[in-house]
Amino acid sequence: MNTVVTALPYFQEQGEIIGAAINARFIPYRSGLFSELFQASQNIIAIMAVGIVIRGIAPLIHDKWTDPAVVVISPDMRYAIPVLGGHHGGNDLVYLLQERCNLTPVITTATEATGHEAVEVLAKREGLRIVNTKSTRKANASVLTGTAGVYRIPGPGMVIAGSGVSFLVADGQYSAGIGCRLGTPAGEIIQAIQAASQKAGIHPEEIAIFATSTIKSHESGILDAVRTLDRNIIFLDPADLNGEALISDSAATRFGLPGVAEPAALAVSVHHHLILEKQIYGNVTIAIAK
Repeated sequence: MNTVVTALPYFQEQGEIIGAAINARFIPYRSGLFSELFQASQNIIAIMAVGIVIRGIAPLIHDKWTDPAVVVISPDMRYAIPVLGGHHGGNDLVYLLQERCNLTPVITTATEATGHEAVEVLAKREGLRIVNTKSTRKANASVLTGTAGVYRIPGPGMVIAGSGVSFLVADGQYSAGIGCRLGTPAGEIIQAIQAASQKAGIHPEEIAIFATSTIKSHESGILDAVRTLDRNIIFLDPADLNGEALISDSAATRFGLPGVAEPAALAVSVHHHLILEKQIYGNVTIAIAK
């Protein structure tokens, strides 16, 4: 865990004590430090007023899945408050500070504050990874209302689901979107996946999950290809696909969709970054995202 503790000069001694207690590095606070730490740290602990921290990190905040967790310790050394990334290390950090330094955690994430387990917390507890990170807002809202269910699918399998369903997987860091013409056989789809993987510089086994549109849910070629590769596939509704940016032109516009391969790959990816734009292999299109 790459954690840095910083403090105003008046609280340097306390900062050094905190750092030693949790095996973190202490760096005295200076102008521009937050900008440096955002690039290099997983967790940041600041002993100072919350306002100072908020003003310092506000221009740096980009994505909760990649930004560091930020915890503020009140200058009286009584409270530990996650102000950024509560579900991404911040809450765990304040509980560690409670255990090691007798600080009082101030938890504001709605799920934990009301005694529920967020999707991100479930994923960490199970040692899994959420592939479609945009889903967690709706999924956690359903956790709060008590309507969320956890469904375990050993796989390989196929899932047709809406935008509020989070998918947790144990292996692979890439997602692949598949498009194909009606009736395309499994063998051709598998060859396309293998060719696209090679072009992207990855092994097909590194693809954690495949995705396509619900209009393809009855394509036996896609279903058989995914079974053969011993992987899972998600069928996404048009709203999910329309929510992703289009890079390449696609015949899918005839269905009112911006495309299939690229938006499907992006919709179930963690960082929403295409490592391979749509490639055409005969009757098949493949895109790969990370």
